[in-house]
Amino acid sequence: MSQYPQSHHEEEDYEQLPIGPRRSRITLWVIVSLLGIMLLGAGSVALYVWNGLRPTSSGDPVRIEVKSGTSPFKLAEQLEDEGIIRSAFIFKYYLKLKDEGNRFQAGSYDMTPGMELDAVIAKLNAGDTIKAETVKFTIPEGFTAVQIAAKLAADGVVNQDEMMKLIDENRKWEDIDSVIAIPTDSRELHHLEGYLFPETYELKKGATAEEIVKRMLSETDRKLNSVAELDEKLETLGLTLHQLLTIASLIEREVVVDEERPIVASVIYNRIKDGMPLQIDATIQYLLDKQKERLMEKDLEVESPYNTYLNKGLPPGPIASPSLKSIQAALNPDTTDYLYYVTKKDGSQSHLFAKTYKEHLRNIDESNKTAG
Repeated sequence: MSQYPQSHHEEEDYEQLPIGPRRSRITLWVIVSLLGIMLLGAGSVALYVWNGLRPTSSGDPVRIEVKSGTSPFKLAEQLEDEGIIRSAFIFKYYLKLKDEGNRFQAGSYDMTPGMELDAVIAKLNAGDTIKAETVKFTIPEGFTAVQIAAKLAADGVVNQDEMMKLIDENRKWEDIDSVIAIPTDSRELHHLEGYLFPETYELKKGATAEEIVKRMLSETDRKLNSVAELDEKLETLGLTLHQLLTIASLIEREVVVDEERPIVASVIYNRIKDGMPLQIDATIQYLLDKQKERLMEKDLEVESPYNTYLNKGLPPGPIASPSLKSIQAALNPDTTDYLYYVTKKDGSQSHLFAKTYKEHLRNIDESNKTAG
């Protein structure tokens, strides 16, 4: 039996009763404190996110250069550095949330501090770039390589010597198919003659001679690719692409009236078939430093593979840049028996055609009678 009275144990129990409620109050205080801290933290995060999503202060426009291959996240840092957005970190997650950034386009943008994030995204998606200053020039149909380089130099577009050096260089041009057709025997007076397509071009200001030449060669490729059944027609005619462009250039330099292009083409084919020299004045003019109103007898005696009075068949290459109309005419000649033609002197720039030399002489007399 215990030596202590019962009342002593009851007293101890009585003194411990308030401990439970005190612990509850402490636990509640801890929970409330933790909740407060969490709410405060959440509030701080919300405030940070809200602040990061807000537009920056307004200011002067800023030129942003977005290089090709720049990742959206790298661009976000660039935008923050330039003061267009407040937080690259928030912007990155905003892009992820909205599944944006994969359509951003390279280029130069004018952006203004104070823009909404969605406006920034829309501008980048639309490729709303600053248009680069450009230069526009037109290469007339039938221009020779020398004329093209001289015109571009006169227009202040390119240095003539640099242009001619590239035109005369026997080299490969990346992604250009047509130049593969050029023979490598170096008999051409100018290597790229006939392959610089006559067209109106617009390139960025300050474009190099190489960029200009490549653009013109690319246009030749594009135009040739638009010709239906090109390979099949070349095979039927027994021509290479280089020979086709050579014939087309002869047509271009000889003909003004479009309806006569297929007829002149037939004359060229007929004379080649009959083993006759082409005797095309334009090939002689090509060899002269300056164009002549009328060729002299001595001009026809110039020693050159381009002289179609002394040599049978086609010259080594084109003598000018042919138009698509002349290319089409060379591919689709009329069926005729004509072997001769002479230009009318009535100002119409059309021709009289003949099957025989005797008939040709009559046409020459008729043409002279119409001279004003």
